[in-house]
Amino acid sequence: MNSPLHIGIAGVGLLGPGLADWTRGAPLLRTPRDWTLAPTVVPAPERLPPTERRRASVAIRAAVVLADQACAMAGADPAALATVFTSASGDPAICHAMCEAMAQPDRLMSPTRFTNSVHNAPAGYWHIAVQSRCASTSLAAWDASANAGLLEAAAQCTAARAPVLLVASDMPYPEPLHALRPLPDVFGFALLLVPPAQPAPWRVSVGLAGSDGAARCDGDGLERLRQAIPAARALPLLQTLARQQSASLVVEAGGLNLALQVQCA
Repeated sequence: MNSPLHIGIAGVGLLGPGLADWTRGAPLLRTPRDWTLAPTVVPAPERLPPTERRRASVAIRAAVVLADQACAMAGADPAALATVFTSASGDPAICHAMCEAMAQPDRLMSPTRFTNSVHNAPAGYWHIAVQSRCASTSLAAWDASANAGLLEAAAQCTAARAPVLLVASDMPYPEPLHALRPLPDVFGFALLLVPPAQPAPWRVSVGLAGSDGAARCDGDGLERLRQAIPAARALPLLQTLARQQSASLVVEAGGLNLALQVQCA
C-alpha cells in the first residue's frame, strides 16, 4: 500500500469488560479512572428471531450486537452494507465442545454446534437476519486480526466507494486451551466505515506503520486489557474517537501496525 486509505467512521459499537456498549463505554474511555473491571455481559441480540437467538453462540451474539450498535448510531440500513467480520480464533467454546465430542467413543456432534463452528457463522447470522445480499468477508490473522480487518474494510470502502461494516471480536477459551491462550474475557468493537464524501463524525486515514511508537491506552487497567485480548488492540483508537480528538497514532497488533490520522469532522 503506497498511500493511505481515506475513510470516515459513521458509527461505533463496543462491548467488553466494564464496557456495556458505546453509549455507556465512551465516557469511561474518555475518563479511564472511572472504568472498573467487570465481566463482559453479552446481551441477547434483538435482531435475531427467538429460535436463532437460542441457537446462537456467545461469539455470534456478540458480533450481532456490535454490528447493530454501529448501524444504529449511523442510522444506516444494515441490508445495504458490505461487511468484514474478523476474529483471532473464531468461537473457542465450540472448538472446545467439538474436541470433547471427538474424544468420546460415539463421536456425536450437535448439528447446531457444527454449523456454528465455521469462521463465517457470525456473518451468516447477521446477513440472514438483516436480509442482506451484500458482500461479506470473514478473516483471521491471529493477534493482528483487528488491524487486518480494519485494513481490509478500509480498502473495500475506498475501492467500492461504499460503506463497509467492520466487526472485530474475541472470546476466551475454556480449559485446557485457556492455559495456552489465556484471553480473560469477551471483547469486541464495530466500525461503520464510509467513503470520504459521506458525512461522518470522524475522518481517518489508514496506512502501514513500522514497529516504533505504538500507542498505549490512557489508564493502566485499559492498557492491560489492550495487551490481553487481540481485538482490544484497537482501544487507543476507540479512546481517540470517544474523546473527539484529532490525533496521529500507531495501532499495534501482532506485527501488523497501522498508522492512523484521526480528525473530528
